[in-house]
Amino acid sequence: MDSQRLRKLLEAVAGGDLSPNEAAQRLRHMPFEDLGFAKLDHHRAIRCGFPEVIFCQGKTVEQVAAIVDRMVEQGSTVLATRASADVYEAVRAGHPEAIYHESARAIVIRGAEPCGPLDGVVALVSAGTSDQPVAEEARVTAEVMGCRVETFYDVGVAGIHRLLAYSEALSKAAVVVVVAGMEGALASVVGGLVEGPVIAVPTSVGYGASFSGLAPLLTMLNSCAAGVGVVNIDNGFGGGYLAALILRAAARKAG
Repeated sequence: MDSQRLRKLLEAVAGGDLSPNEAAQRLRHMPFEDLGFAKLDHHRAIRCGFPEVIFCQGKTVEQVAAIVDRMVEQGSTVLATRASADVYEAVRAGHPEAIYHESARAIVIRGAEPCGPLDGVVALVSAGTSDQPVAEEARVTAEVMGCRVETFYDVGVAGIHRLLAYSEALSKAAVVVVVAGMEGALASVVGGLVEGPVIAVPTSVGYGASFSGLAPLLTMLNSCAAGVGVVNIDNGFGGGYLAALILRAAARKAG
């Protein structure tokens, strides 16, 4: 259920095409549906603009498949993150339209109501190829939420001329998501080149002294470049989601 479908439901009641009892029956899962092992929030799209996202890690294959089944029945767009190939096979068995983004470890099923496209471009920048899985999670998330994403991969500060070659394109982006491990300096460099907000995503990529992502996290938090915000370690989903929210807020203001 999203705001557009809710509006159509209310219009049908007002126009006499649907009885109040029938409408109440369709809204019977408000505000959530108890599946026993999970309480599925069918109305999150009304409150937050996008349906509940399934975090697969720690859930059984059967649990993820059951949640997907109920979301698809409600017409929701499905985004399942940190999904293994086994989880995808179970989901695809019931929903052949499901798409698996292997590098991002994400499953997508498009719902009845399309998202976007939103005005503006999200530029997605990653330091190295090793950071690409986290960057891909950010890309898939932003795209399924209606964003146009341009990727600039493997442009870390160890060869900064690679980044500078794209400085003009980056300056035109509405939001820039920067994914980097090791020391995480790339976010500060990008923050000094662009006008728009920069969302920094530290990764756990790096040798021992990077402390599984703690070093780049602290570097990004201590950035001397203005306009840099930071999400959690390896949280590509959070970076992509926040970028989409920024574009949606701009769209509401323009509208």
